Amino acid sequence: MMSPNSSWESLRYTVRKTYELVPLNVSTPSLCHEVTVSPRFGRFRTKADLGMALTSDLNAVIMEYLISEGYPEAAQRFALEANIEPELDVDSIQERVEIREAIASGDIQNAIEKINELNPQVLDQDSALHFALLRLQLIELIRKATATPDGDITPALTFATTHLAPRAPTNQEFLEDLERTMALLIFPPDNLAPPLAALLDPALRQEVAQRVNQALLLSQGERTKATLYDLVNYRSWANQKAMEAKKEHLPERIELGFDPAHNGHESSPSSSSLRQPDPMVTGWGPY
Repeated sequence: MMSPNSSWESLRYTVRKTYELVPLNVSTPSLCHEVTVSPRFGRFRTKADLGMALTSDLNAVIMEYLISEGYPEAAQRFALEANIEPELDVDSIQERVEIREAIASGDIQNAIEKINELNPQVLDQDSALHFALLRLQLIELIRKATATPDGDITPALTFATTHLAPRAPTNQEFLEDLERTMALLIFPPDNLAPPLAALLDPALRQEVAQRVNQALLLSQGERTKATLYDLVNYRSWANQKAMEAKKEHLPERIELGFDPAHNGHESSPSSSSLRQPDPMVTGWGPY
């Protein structure tokens, strides 16, 4: 896995390569007609503009990704290297990082307290997100109670009765989620059906952590998803359209540039199939 420092040039390469692949006689998805970054960084107006984007525009996309995904140190290093001066609120980024790390480690109560300290309206205005956090906290209590044969399930029952049961009747999905979660107390943890086993999978923590991060970004007037995600999706779409149009001189696969062996260069015709996925740009983070 490459570090952010060694991947910045590859990211710039990826964005430029994306727009070399777009056939001129096909229509683009709606999300690609206008890809907008945070107001402080300016905007890309059309795919033609982005195709000829200057390095400063690409730097803005990368910087936005580092900020929204919670990499304050990498953002500071990149700002120095790229000689740019973004409005970088390191404290705010770090607070989001701490909240995501608390959720990822299963310390849900600490995460909820930090969210309320940062902005209590986030959970007050998003009942689904609040319920998801409380349910995750219940899952952690059940995980602890069922870790040993003589584990005490009283804390889990008390928590469910106090914090989740009053909310469940207000929403059918809440009720179903609560019932499914309580089933973890009935079946042995080493022999769970896939829907129940998924509740104990760390991926659920990651999913909720991402939702929290997006909600915090929205409360701060930022995009909930970095523009870079749209560009990667657009690159995949453009590649497919180019293949369908049988565009000449198109290699079978164009790397995103995160494999040090390729160093940002195109693959040879004998390389992996186009249908195999590229490494995701999220490879830098804790998730």
